[in-house]
Amino acid sequence: MNNRPLSITIISWLFIATGSVGVVYHLSEFSFHSPFDYGLVAVLLIRLAVILAGVFMLRGVNWARWLLAVWMAYHIVLSAFHSVTEFAMHVVLFGIVACFLFRPQSSAYFRGVRTSSPQSPLNDEKPAA
Repeated sequence: MNNRPLSITIISWLFIATGSVGVVYHLSEFSFHSPFDYGLVAVLLIRLAVILAGVFMLRGVNWARWLLAVWMAYHIVLSAFHSVTEFAMHVVLFGIVACFLFRPQSSAYFRGVRTSSPQSPLNDEKPAA
């Protein structure tokens, strides 16, 4: 099995936690006494998508990192309608996370390529018989 980069582990768990907190927060908005809120269902599905992305990134599934990138890009678009500070924070966060998601070590992990640490020339010698 190939080694998962630490950055992918951290990002995955961070977004699993983010999505979980969002789901719990928005579930409290459901009311059985008011009309069904389809917008709230859409928000919950978007939060569940980020949890799904985090879980499958831990498993090394390539589409999951793309789902996370799309999810973050969606939030950049949403934040463009808010304050400049919020927009800038989302852009910076997206840039940082994207750098870790698409660097060579991460790409190798998502392709399933075995990564190993480089061996020193001394370890390449065959033992004497």
